[in-house]
Amino acid sequence: MMRFPQFAVLRAAPLKVALAASVAALALAGPAAAQTPAATPAPAAAAAADPVVVVIDGTPIRASDVLIAEEDIGPGLPPQLQGDQRKEYVLSFLTDMTLLAKAAEAQKLDQTPEFAQRAAYARTKALMESLMTKEAKAAVTAEAKRKTYEEFVKSSPAETEVRARHILVEDEGNAKDIAKKAKAGEDFVKLAKENSKDSAEDGGDLGYFTKEQMVPEFAEAAFKLEKGQVSDPVKSQFGWHIIKLEDKRQKPVPAYEQVEDQVEQYLVRKSQADLVTKLRADAKVEKTTAAPAPAPAADPAKK
Repeated sequence: MMRFPQFAVLRAAPLKVALAASVAALALAGPAAAQTPAATPAPAAAAAADPVVVVIDGTPIRASDVLIAEEDIGPGLPPQLQGDQRKEYVLSFLTDMTLLAKAAEAQKLDQTPEFAQRAAYARTKALMESLMTKEAKAAVTAEAKRKTYEEFVKSSPAETEVRARHILVEDEGNAKDIAKKAKAGEDFVKLAKENSKDSAEDGGDLGYFTKEQMVPEFAEAAFKLEKGQVSDPVKSQFGWHIIKLEDKRQKPVPAYEQVEDQVEQYLVRKSQADLVTKLRADAKVEKTTAAPAPAPAADPAKK
């Protein structure tokens, strides 16, 4: 799948959200907004939508609890753990966690200052995640995704790409002989299959590529060729290349459906980053002398 460069950058860049999001979370720690009667489901309907899956020493565990646990530990589970096996593993984890929590309560560990501090941290983190999720959902609409895609299309400069075949050999003399045969009209695909160290099974076909995707020597030679033309031997770090240009065109813009997921991820990251930036700008953050000192900047002259 093709990727929008700016989408990839934002998606890969880590968000420095901890402090600002914590401030936001604490600000949201007030009482929950009241719901209107029409928005509150009947108890029977709510129970049916969120059934109890297991009862542990009198404590019911609902389907929604299992979903929360899976969201928490899911990224660390082995990829081969799927379907019912994955659900059973998560339920087993939740069962053990509940039993251990009950044992901790029996020892009054929930009454210690250390527990209170950890509980406060967990609450702040949960509030942060709730707000970030809410912000992301509000940002990702069909209209916003389509608008973002169209803006990218308008701002993207036209880019040339070529499709080429090549034959890669180690020896310059051998390369000259093959180039001579190819220029004389011998089947380039056949020559590639018989001689090339790379892509031989595909007749040397490299598909479409832009200039930046190849090593400079190869790219310069390929983009100077006309359609159907064969190059003289070209030396690169990989050996000697004989290149045949198959096609040259303007790189097509990927269809919206091809990049919709990337557009969505971009909007999620952008909305969350914008929120954190605003909160940081509005907040008063004062570091004390107990705060860790900033790491010294790396010396670019040292390796």
